Amino acid sequence: MSTISKASQRIAALLDDNSFVEIGGLVTARATDFNMKPNETPSDGCITGYGVMNGKPVYVYSQDVSVMNGTVGEMHAKKIANLYDLAMKTGSPVIGLIDSAGLRLQEAADALNAFGEIYKKQVLASGVIPQITAILGSCGGGLALFSTLTDFTFMEEKNGKLFVNAPNALDGNVITKCDSSSAAFQSKESGLVDAVGDEASVLSKIRDLIGFLPANNKEGSDIIECTDDLNRVNPEIAGCTGDTSIALSILADNNDFFEVKADYGKNMAVGFMKLDGVTVGAVANRSEICDEDGKTVEKLGEVLSVEGCEKAADFVKFCDAFNIPVLTLTNVKGYQADVCSEKGIAKAAGRLTYAFAEASVPKVNVVIGRALGTAASVMNSKAVGADVTIAWPDAQIGTMEAKLAAKIMYDGQGAEVIAEKAAEYEALQLSAASAARRGYVDQIVEAAETRKYVIGAFEMLFTKSEDRPAKKHGTV
Repeated sequence: MSTISKASQRIAALLDDNSFVEIGGLVTARATDFNMKPNETPSDGCITGYGVMNGKPVYVYSQDVSVMNGTVGEMHAKKIANLYDLAMKTGSPVIGLIDSAGLRLQEAADALNAFGEIYKKQVLASGVIPQITAILGSCGGGLALFSTLTDFTFMEEKNGKLFVNAPNALDGNVITKCDSSSAAFQSKESGLVDAVGDEASVLSKIRDLIGFLPANNKEGSDIIECTDDLNRVNPEIAGCTGDTSIALSILADNNDFFEVKADYGKNMAVGFMKLDGVTVGAVANRSEICDEDGKTVEKLGEVLSVEGCEKAADFVKFCDAFNIPVLTLTNVKGYQADVCSEKGIAKAAGRLTYAFAEASVPKVNVVIGRALGTAASVMNSKAVGADVTIAWPDAQIGTMEAKLAAKIMYDGQGAEVIAEKAAEYEALQLSAASAARRGYVDQIVEAAETRKYVIGAFEMLFTKSEDRPAKKHGTV
């Protein structure tokens, strides 16, 4: 297989059969310094065009590593910039398949300017059309920003390399010690990558994701015909307060929950689902991870972490930009408490609070376990802006755990008194019923019936319209 056909075959594998139309196939480099000749750069190392994915129009560019190692020069960048212009005019997603050695040194300032042109197009497109990047080869230096300026990034697990500085260029590091360019590092440590896999699975995941996304910010949440029972009862969901990715799968139409960044900030699950055929963004506290047999393999704690908050904040902002309703499952009792976390938890929790409060899309919160302290306020509480708050009967909502509260209020009064007051406090101040009496909870529903009540709430909120103070943009 020739390398040039590899770039084309990637597009063919990504799109619906025979739907790709190439644009700019005859473009070549203009630079002739250092003995470069225009006829040596077919398509200038980047195949661009449009096609159809699951019946939806999309624009695609695929870098060809066989042409000057896929480096980005003047004409290479102009082709990508032109693709963005067309995508913005027609309101369709852009998908980039990255496999490049980076900036084309032979073109110097022209190549440097080319990078800036693409950056600007990506910024202008942000929040207008979905942008997806697949890293199938090298993506280093300034090219790494191509992925960070897009909405979702997928990465090939073996050959994909994502870095600003190569591992061997980092002080005190060598690649054998820590391969900071690997898919494992970028998905688990930096959180830049949403999912990893072999090339076929990466392209398949992109197709799955497009199935949940609207074409642009004016189209509204993607809607398809629902083939699932809207009133489906699921008793098993009551046992899923720990691993909420399972709970979200149970709630979703046909049990299809598309999780993103699963390896990063694990105590927060975020992703897309369909409810009555309508795409909904889901954010849920996760205190444990279970295997396929339902056994707990990792304990995470009912806390907000820096990574989890950052992941959720970015996700909520994406949903709000593209008019995708947001569902939250709350089960949290505080913030992660260690020195490393303390460096950033206030800022990260503030960003998440801001994201929920700023979002004007329909927002539904389901308290499935504990909602204690200000960490619960951060998680799409009614005070922050949830339109509808639902709680399971045994949910706890309040400032802190009853026993701790009793110890503080009745310090030095003996174990029996503290136990008695803790029971009173739990009934009067922590129960879902007490929160409902104060208007902080709208409905108390049995866990098994959550799906139909959540669907009903979003149907009621479908025509929601909310005015906000006039401003250029916020600063958080």
